[in-house]
Amino acid sequence: MPAAPEPSAHPATPAVPAGATPGGSAAPAARSPSRPTAPQPDDPGDQPPGANDKPPRSRKWRRGAVHATDIPTATEPTATALPREPGRGHRHRRAATTASQPVGPTVRRTLADPRVGRRPSEPSADPELDGTDDPPEQPTRRRAALVALAAAATASAAALVAGLLSWSPEPVEPAETARPLTVAEAERLAALRVTNQRDVRAGVRVTLGAGGGRTELVGWVDWARPLVYLDVGGPGAGTERGLVQGTASTLLVRPDPAATPTPAPPPLVPPDDRWRLRELPAGSGLPAVRDLLLGLGAAQVDPLTPEARWLRGETVGGVPVDVLQAPLPALQGAGSAPDRRPRLWVDRDARLHRLAGWLPDGTPVTVELARSDRPTLRPVDALGGRPGLPRALSDGEADRLAELPDRLRAAGGATLTVTAPSGDLRGSGWLSWAGSAAYLSVVEADDPGRRTLVRARPGSVARLVVPAGGAAAPPLPAPDGLVRAAGRPPGDDVERLVDEALRGVATAVPATAAVRVRDDRVADRTVDVIEVRGVLRWWIDRSGLPRRLELRTARGVWVQLDLAPGRVPALPGAERAVRKPAKRR
Repeated sequence: MPAAPEPSAHPATPAVPAGATPGGSAAPAARSPSRPTAPQPDDPGDQPPGANDKPPRSRKWRRGAVHATDIPTATEPTATALPREPGRGHRHRRAATTASQPVGPTVRRTLADPRVGRRPSEPSADPELDGTDDPPEQPTRRRAALVALAAAATASAAALVAGLLSWSPEPVEPAETARPLTVAEAERLAALRVTNQRDVRAGVRVTLGAGGGRTELVGWVDWARPLVYLDVGGPGAGTERGLVQGTASTLLVRPDPAATPTPAPPPLVPPDDRWRLRELPAGSGLPAVRDLLLGLGAAQVDPLTPEARWLRGETVGGVPVDVLQAPLPALQGAGSAPDRRPRLWVDRDARLHRLAGWLPDGTPVTVELARSDRPTLRPVDALGGRPGLPRALSDGEADRLAELPDRLRAAGGATLTVTAPSGDLRGSGWLSWAGSAAYLSVVEADDPGRRTLVRARPGSVARLVVPAGGAAAPPLPAPDGLVRAAGRPPGDDVERLVDEALRGVATAVPATAAVRVRDDRVADRTVDVIEVRGVLRWWIDRSGLPRRLELRTARGVWVQLDLAPGRVPALPGAERAVRKPAKRR
């Protein structure tokens, strides 16, 4: 028979033999030699008096440690689950249960226990899930940990933002990634400009400069015409904000300081007014961008470039491209050092999608090409107007051109309006074919406080500058200073244009010297635009009367003289007798 248990220090609490469970038989007393353990303080029978007045000490347990002695046999009673070791929240490790460890009843705290501070809940099947055995939280330690984590996160975010703001892309790829071009890559690079010429047009987005001083341009380039049509904006645009049209030799601007800072594709039908010729130094600003865009097209394949390098492969708009670094004819003035050569994003069909480099003055420039954005561009009238299909004159068109001098003399004269983009000149007055004289007033946009009175005869022009004021038409009768002024040969574009209009009654133009450019409309009339020897255009309506005369200047722009045939007043210097008509050639 087993020995009787010794009396306990607390009679009210019966002593439980070590290694036994209440109501069950004694557990085996043998301990595993590899798992020596000390008496468990969680067992009420091994705790001294007052031990339950202190929270149990936390112990680290290895999860899932199971030994052969831990598995109950058929002759052993099922052990009651050990209370979880104290930890934080629900993240506790399950105690490893061995046969040598005493198993005691689960201790539950109640609201009367000052260490708990919460209402007891219904026990669940798993004490680890219901959290009833959790020790009291330690708010001071948790608050300190949260504050430390928040401070670390804030510092990391600040460092990340500072790094992003200060980051800038390297202008040149690392030397170890570059290699010479293969034969196929070199051939595609050589055919790049011819491919652009073959594709005719493309949409463009240009960024000139960087940061708060950058200028942005959006629009199109037509390599076949050639022509660029752009809307200029961005924080650094300044007085250049507005529309731009340019050819290889001419740059016309239409300033619009009230335009929005962000540029947008310009209207396909450009406005008719306020276009003016802009004289800017080459190699910088708008002229350099114009030269760069038009220089991306050529009629012949370029020679192979041995100094070109392949940098890497990329994808632009879903199209695989090769990033190449090579000199570009349009950017030759930017320097020939390897780190200043432009980078070109070229696809497998030798089409350029992106360009990054420097203008001749050192300004960084980036060009994005939209290969599918290819509308037909319409130049402004000063650049020749809507494109047409020049052809030889028909019989009816040739007859109207041949009869033009007689019709001019029969009309007697016309009210005229002059438009010249050079200086944004505007003029109005009268022209008399019967009296071989013209009288008009011209105002320049840059000097609106005065106007110039012009008296013209074939081969001779007199001028008088007077203060601006009154009607736009010149005063009648003409001032004495203008009447007495000595004549001189025509000088500027307006004087040459008026002189050509006066000489229209002299001789007929042969049909072989003219081509029909297109049909058009002016003054609500359909006209045939007939170009004579590439420098003069008559806009002749179907009745044979001219409605407009254009003269091509040395800068490549067209000066316009709109005509409204009809009666005119007596003009200074006009002939009183009508001359006999000249013989036709």
